[in-house]
Amino acid sequence: MLTYRFLKILIILAIPMSLAGQDSLSLGNALQIGLQNNFQVQIFEQEYEIAKLNNSWGTVGRFPSVSLGATNINRYDDSPLQTNPDERAEYTTHSISPYVNANWLLFSGFGVKMNKDKLELLESLSEGYSTLVVENTIQAIILGYYKVLLEQEKLEILHKVKALSGDRFRYEQARQDLGSSVTFDVLQAKNSFYSDSTNYLLQQLNVKNANLNLNLLLGEPVESQFFLTDSFQVKRPTYNYDTLYNSMMADNKNLRNQYVNQEILKKEIGIQKSNLYPVVSMNAGADYGERRLKYTDMDPINTNSFDYYANFTLSFNLFNGGNTRRAIKAAQISEQIGQLETRELEQTLGNYLLNQYDLYSIRKQLYEVAEVNIESAELNMQISTEKYRSGTINSFNFRDVQLIYLNAAFRRLEAIYDLIDTRTELLRLTGGIISEE
Repeated sequence: MLTYRFLKILIILAIPMSLAGQDSLSLGNALQIGLQNNFQVQIFEQEYEIAKLNNSWGTVGRFPSVSLGATNINRYDDSPLQTNPDERAEYTTHSISPYVNANWLLFSGFGVKMNKDKLELLESLSEGYSTLVVENTIQAIILGYYKVLLEQEKLEILHKVKALSGDRFRYEQARQDLGSSVTFDVLQAKNSFYSDSTNYLLQQLNVKNANLNLNLLLGEPVESQFFLTDSFQVKRPTYNYDTLYNSMMADNKNLRNQYVNQEILKKEIGIQKSNLYPVVSMNAGADYGERRLKYTDMDPINTNSFDYYANFTLSFNLFNGGNTRRAIKAAQISEQIGQLETRELEQTLGNYLLNQYDLYSIRKQLYEVAEVNIESAELNMQISTEKYRSGTINSFNFRDVQLIYLNAAFRRLEAIYDLIDTRTELLRLTGGIISEE
């Protein structure tokens, strides 16, 4: 399976920044452009970068902190003499003391190691959320792409029906001119023609709206127009429920994120328990000082000093009102809650997978029925057209045949789209939508 980071590399290398002005668009290019332009994908990508930056030993205090500085003092004093308060002494003091200091936490009950493990899990969780957004975006683009194809196919069928209605209307007008058709038949043919024309115009609006929605998913300007190169067809593989269930338990992104979150809750217990152990720290450094003291009417006195030190501190929390024990207990309860949420998610996803699996099987059968039905309706349309022109059937019967064909054609198209929808959902549930599509 392609990972999220590998998928990003493919996107960057494979496509330009925008498709505006291009005429053709395959589903593969639509997916690549949509993933590159999608705002949520970009946001979660940045969140993942933050998690990677935070995942370092320095964040959790493994390394010492070192500071470098200097203190400068410039002072003037005018104070009475201790031996004779009536007399005063004036003097100035100038000093500078550069220093370097290091603080290092040597031991904190293994808290540093456990906090680092927690940061690694948080990075993994952030990547999981990013991949989840990618999966949802892929699913939305697939359905949006095929929605355009669906509406275009419906438009073609309505155009065909409108053309037949127009031929029938002109045929009845010609018969009326010859005196072999009554006004009622002409009006009935006219009404059918205008009804089909109205449906055709409304379907043009549906096509436009579907294209606008696809542009939105791709992050393209509303005025962009594309010729979709993929055909309106669907793969119909046979799935085994047990195989799907095992794939879901292993690769479903929601479930994997929940497992990572469960590990984070376990680490939190260990982090809280680390407060029961003593803390050992070291404070070390060195400083140097130069001091110049000058009394009025006397030569200045210059002194300097150099010091270095290394101090160790051992602290142990004997009692803090039970806060440490309460924090440990709260972390344990949170971990138990996480276990319940994990089991609930597993059961919910298992039920939903079974529902989608059954729905996929039913929709496969509905598609097969629709294919047979449309073949029958097309043949009936051809035969009825000949019979209508020969006068064997009347205009009412012929109109009924047209409507039967229209409904059959629409049901076939809807069956294809529904099958695409369910198959895509199965791929998303089992974690295979990125690698498959």
